[in-house]
Amino acid sequence: MPYLVKQWRLKSKSFTDDDQQILWRIDNLYENVEKFYGTQEFIIIASKLEVLDMISSSNLGDRLMAIKKVLLGKSSKLESIDIPILLEELEELIAEKYAKRAVEEELNKLINEKITASYAEYVEEIRLQVLKEKNTNCENALTFRKFSQLEKMENSSLSKSALELLRPNSLKEIVGQENAIKSLISKLNTPFPQHILLYGPPGVGKTTCARLALEIVKGRNSNPFSQAAPFIEVDGTTLRHDVKEATNPLIGSVHDPIYQGAKKELANDGIPEPKLGLVSEAHGGILFIDEIGDMDYILQNKLLKVLEDKRVYFESSYYDPDDERVPKYIKQMFDRGVPADFILIGATTRGKEDINPAFRSRCMEIYFEPLSTDNIKKIVSLSADKLNIDIADDIADIISLYAVDGRSANKLLVDAYSLAINEGNTKINNAGKIKVFSSHIREAIRSSRLTPIVINKASPNSEVGKIFGLGAAAYQGSLIEIESIAFVSESNEEGRIRFNDTAGSMAKDSVFNAASVLRKEKNININHYDLHINIVGGGKVDGPSAGAAIYLALLSAIKNKPIRQDVAITGELSIQGGIKPVGAIYEKINGAKQAGIKKVLIPDSNKYDISNKMSGVEIIPIKYVYEAYPYVFGKIG
Repeated sequence: MPYLVKQWRLKSKSFTDDDQQILWRIDNLYENVEKFYGTQEFIIIASKLEVLDMISSSNLGDRLMAIKKVLLGKSSKLESIDIPILLEELEELIAEKYAKRAVEEELNKLINEKITASYAEYVEEIRLQVLKEKNTNCENALTFRKFSQLEKMENSSLSKSALELLRPNSLKEIVGQENAIKSLISKLNTPFPQHILLYGPPGVGKTTCARLALEIVKGRNSNPFSQAAPFIEVDGTTLRHDVKEATNPLIGSVHDPIYQGAKKELANDGIPEPKLGLVSEAHGGILFIDEIGDMDYILQNKLLKVLEDKRVYFESSYYDPDDERVPKYIKQMFDRGVPADFILIGATTRGKEDINPAFRSRCMEIYFEPLSTDNIKKIVSLSADKLNIDIADDIADIISLYAVDGRSANKLLVDAYSLAINEGNTKINNAGKIKVFSSHIREAIRSSRLTPIVINKASPNSEVGKIFGLGAAAYQGSLIEIESIAFVSESNEEGRIRFNDTAGSMAKDSVFNAASVLRKEKNININHYDLHINIVGGGKVDGPSAGAAIYLALLSAIKNKPIRQDVAITGELSIQGGIKPVGAIYEKINGAKQAGIKKVLIPDSNKYDISNKMSGVEIIPIKYVYEAYPYVFGKIG
């Protein structure tokens, strides 16, 4: 029997039979309370609350009030007592305390098990923390030496590369792209800017134009770009799709806690962490992808999805939306996605037929023009001023014969400059500038094994069976020298035709089209002749655009009529004698101009594809091949 119950029974020797039931319950209550606190602790608490006399009282009400004060840990005001009700209240109170203690004991048990299991890790963390607090200075001789090496590297660097120095810093320094620049700015400086694709040869300023165009338009009220609008640039050739979705620098990816290693505080709780990609970094600005045509096709489709949604969505099997430990920012990234509202500008040196049709349907298209000889000369002059050098008068002319874009022109000029400053007798003009001579350029050309851009050139002569067609590749136009010779067949009706095998099937079809037109227009049956048609230099002729030129070369050879060598023609020949439209008309005309051609005959359907501002060459649209006769077979002069 517990001590307190025993003491009370010794002092309280008389009680009524009606109290027997209540008495048993009070005895049980006292036993549980004494067991809960322990006898010694119980007596100490009762003493502090001054209820020891009440505990020993023979009055049941006093005994219950005493136990209530002990359980509540404080004195309470004496009131009229309903013993059954108070007894039931105290029984519930002690039961609640026992239940609470059981839960605490179970929790402490789990905590102790966790501490035991992670004891070594906790000890190591505490040890490192103590060492860190004890020794705030972690420097030593080795760390000081490494820091010194870094400082030395910071204080010694090479100057800018020459090509970086010569890169245009304003739109005024970009030569030959006035129309493209105007079009680019107008498409950005609007309340509804559009995604854009830039086509053109390398080294003509597509990337620089895009970057400078944003600087010009941002902050204006006429467009949504703010002053802080970002310009995020990436090379499409470096972007590859990861089938495991572990990394995706363009779209973004999720670092799972086990495999990809989220932040330590997240990994310990098994929480995945999304990593933002370039599309989110470009939010509110421009995402510029150079060589977008070379980007992985699957990645292109993922980018198209972002363009539609204007958001990036993340998924992970480790993400639990009901886990209260997940930080708010991660929960929002998984539940709502991340904004990715930007304008895409893609640049490419490929043709439009090589670009994903889905991109083309969503983007405005701008074409950067190939640089003319005059453009190259102007670039050389601007670059010479930036390098602070004095160049000979003929250097720009020489470079324009070997360079088709600003980058290659600058490379030649820089090469010649380096040769000039490394001579034993470097020349300096009166203004203190290093002089660069044509001999330096010639030496740079020889060391780089360069060949002239223009191989076929116009001449003031006329020749039988020889004509210039026009071709274009990689946004560069050039002359196609076509020659033919005709002999009367020794055996009638058995004439033979010899044609370059490498020219391609479409070029051969043009020969048969020409034969039909010859028979229709001139009543000439080519079966009466042995014919040899040659594309000088070989190579495949892309498309049927040489049809009209092949016809005129055959006519000249059969009729022995000289053809002017300062005239070029392009156009597909139909069997009715019509001249059909062709592609890359601007590039072809520009190539003819560089080769010294005076007149260019083009299909009438192409006359609106070119600007009237092209100087130095006469452009003549024709609908039928016979309209070319006066210009092709006419006299020089």
